[in-house]
Amino acid sequence: MGLRINDTVPDFTAESDQGEIRFHEWIGDNWAILFSHPKDFTPVCTTEFGAVALLADEWARRKTKVIGISVDGTEEHKRWKADIEAAAKTKAGFPIIADKGLAVSKAFDMLPAEAYLPENPTPNDSQTVRSVFIIGPDKKLKLSMTYPMNVGRNFAEVLRALDGLQTAGANGVAMPANWEVGQDVIVPLAVSDADAEKKYGKVNKVLPYLRYVKLPD
Repeated sequence: MGLRINDTVPDFTAESDQGEIRFHEWIGDNWAILFSHPKDFTPVCTTEFGAVALLADEWARRKTKVIGISVDGTEEHKRWKADIEAAAKTKAGFPIIADKGLAVSKAFDMLPAEAYLPENPTPNDSQTVRSVFIIGPDKKLKLSMTYPMNVGRNFAEVLRALDGLQTAGANGVAMPANWEVGQDVIVPLAVSDADAEKKYGKVNKVLPYLRYVKLPD
């Protein structure tokens, strides 16, 4: 059975280009984003790592740690990171996990238990390792998304989703489609009109079950 929303994510110990990672310990009381890649020195993945690096201040502002994972080793990661930094023109300060044995990829259900890499693997051998996992400080999975190899991930959307998760968790609300910070939010069905008005102020009732409120700045 795959990893589901609100499951506690697997804990693991693995090597990275920045040394040993004990995953739950590394997360600490932060949010975390684990983003995976099928192989180093691949074009789409290089642009994605660069996009993550360029958002370093945004992750820090949201008390969120980011970590990459690829099925290559630490020495390849170090050489690839130099390419990433050259292409993005910024430092990539986050670690990249070395998952040559596929233990982490299998634990997160990105590869089947019987999967293995041939002697000279290509990206096609691990193409399903193309996921993003947003994890809360409670070590539970809050959101996941998986992309094919030929479509780069939109990390502005990952950032927006992170904002939504953090805002929803802190305020007991839900987010409408295309929500962005500062826009109205939705009152959950379990909250009565009276309680919503008491907690949030004016309620804009579009439908009996669709009610918007404005959060304090």
